[in-house]
Amino acid sequence: MRRALFLALAVLALPLQAADLKPFSASYTADWKQLPMSGTAERSLAKNANGTWDLNFKASMMIASLTEQSTLRMENDTLQPQTYHFERGGLGKAKKVDLNFDWNAKKVTGSDRGDAVNLPLNRGVLDKSSYQLALQHDVAAGKKSMTYQVVDGDEIDTYDFRVLGTEKVATKTGNVDAIKVERVRDPSQSKRITELWFAKSWDYLLVQLRQVETDGKEYVIVLQDGSVDGKPVKGN
Repeated sequence: MRRALFLALAVLALPLQAADLKPFSASYTADWKQLPMSGTAERSLAKNANGTWDLNFKASMMIASLTEQSTLRMENDTLQPQTYHFERGGLGKAKKVDLNFDWNAKKVTGSDRGDAVNLPLNRGVLDKSSYQLALQHDVAAGKKSMTYQVVDGDEIDTYDFRVLGTEKVATKTGNVDAIKVERVRDPSQSKRITELWFAKSWDYLLVQLRQVETDGKEYVIVLQDGSVDGKPVKGN
């Protein structure tokens, strides 16, 4: 169950304008509905001197921890991941992933839990962190359904999402008008539910996430505080 909560924390998405990225930082609280468990997560996006961006994520829950980093570029309004690192410990089964995206050779190479990764790299392929930026980009652009090709283990998987509408979300910063999005899954293959709410007035920063597992366990992640382009996020 703690592993599932970390997977939800890792879905924390990022603010993105339709034509540009903006630096940000955000912290979240996570609560498991059926059990007295809680966790925290922090995420940040910062621009480097060479024009790349570092997307950092850290999560902690009891004795467990998770870190994730993606370095990426924005090329012609398209995200191009450069490197990806993921490491989880303290959950009974450690995991480490390192990927390198070579756009000249059109290959993704690296390792996933000790297994070699060698995949073709085509335009639009993303890692498990940068696809969240693409989702923000498309929601900001007014799209209603989105599909992404994401490196997942030793294969490239398809992630589908759709917009459900608008809702007001109560956060620690106040009430926020948000766009509600869900991940689309084949109900015959998976009964998991993933719902995300993005703040309309704050470059579509993620303000809430709800996850329901196949066994019915439910947890919710809510924005605690954050800033976008140096401005603190405030609700109504």
